[in-house]
Amino acid sequence: MDADLAAVIANLHRQPSRWAIVLTGGGIRLAGWLLSVPGGSRTVVEIQTPYDTPATDAYLGRPPQSYCAPDTAVRLAMRARERARWLVPRQEVIGLGCTASLRSERPKLGHHRVHVATACDTAIRTWSLTLTKDARSRDGEDEVAARLGLVALATTLGQPAPALSLLPDEEVETTENPPEPLARFFGGAVPTLCLQPDGREMESVMPRGIVPGSFNPLHEAHLALAEVLRERLGGGPVGFELSVKNVEKPTLLPGEVRWRAAQFRWRYPLWLTQAPTFLDKARLFPGVTFAVGTDTAARLVQGRFYGDDPARMAAALDEMRTLGCRFLVAGRVNAEGVFQGLTDLAIPEAFADRFEAIPESRLRLDVSSTALRQS
Repeated sequence: MDADLAAVIANLHRQPSRWAIVLTGGGIRLAGWLLSVPGGSRTVVEIQTPYDTPATDAYLGRPPQSYCAPDTAVRLAMRARERARWLVPRQEVIGLGCTASLRSERPKLGHHRVHVATACDTAIRTWSLTLTKDARSRDGEDEVAARLGLVALATTLGQPAPALSLLPDEEVETTENPPEPLARFFGGAVPTLCLQPDGREMESVMPRGIVPGSFNPLHEAHLALAEVLRERLGGGPVGFELSVKNVEKPTLLPGEVRWRAAQFRWRYPLWLTQAPTFLDKARLFPGVTFAVGTDTAARLVQGRFYGDDPARMAAALDEMRTLGCRFLVAGRVNAEGVFQGLTDLAIPEAFADRFEAIPESRLRLDVSSTALRQS
């Protein structure tokens, strides 16, 4: 490996994401390159080489229509990403799949070719190259395949890629597949996304009631609050909302969002948003009733969340009223062990009709995610 190639790989190892790689038919030296440059333990989750067809079938779960095709490279990349999510949950991951048909001891009737795909949270891309037949040795073709894999990985990471030594009649064809709904959300193309309990991702669903939170972790008090909200609304679509942006905390990475979202599988719908404030949420969900605890309700009327500007706070509350949003508030025990309910909050009289208390006898939120993380 030359110094320029080693420098490219060293830079990739400094990136924050983790990679799972699967190689079949060629490009095998990519594994050696990545692992021979220091830093691979920070980035590489696993590298698999299911070389025989039964091994490839087992990795994919069923035989592909063609073992060397762009679609197969995509399936390999998506399977690699799926395994990486399972092996390193809550982290940002990339799956890379490479499938190749290269020079062998017996002449091939078809073209010599390489297909590489990457799958991450924002896009699925493919790189395809048809090699000039018999212009290189097997070793030379494998090096081109490995370099194409490195080009794909670097491009996906938004980093400088190594040069490819192509012959005059060779050209890399690139394709970006239509993004999945979740990728569209992370890319900012859609403002909200509903993850259904069965795993479906839907862009245009409107709830009647929402329990917002960070859910780190989800606990029984959250679920109880949703049930009370459903009762109060007399049925209808009720679920949870997780904003990847927060006024007081760092933006959540896709891996962390996926981990938190997995807690709702087969329980409730979860709406993902990029709405850090309740005014932002109200604009996304007009007419919705939000079910919250007193600690969250208190933030709605705390000046520091409005730049200590009373007029700005009044304008925000007035817009939420115009949008038809209401707040169902459950009491809870504070850090001093004292129970606090809606009556203990300084709700401006002009907006008191937007807030409704849940009787303590029906529900009190004495469990917190913070306490659970510290236990």
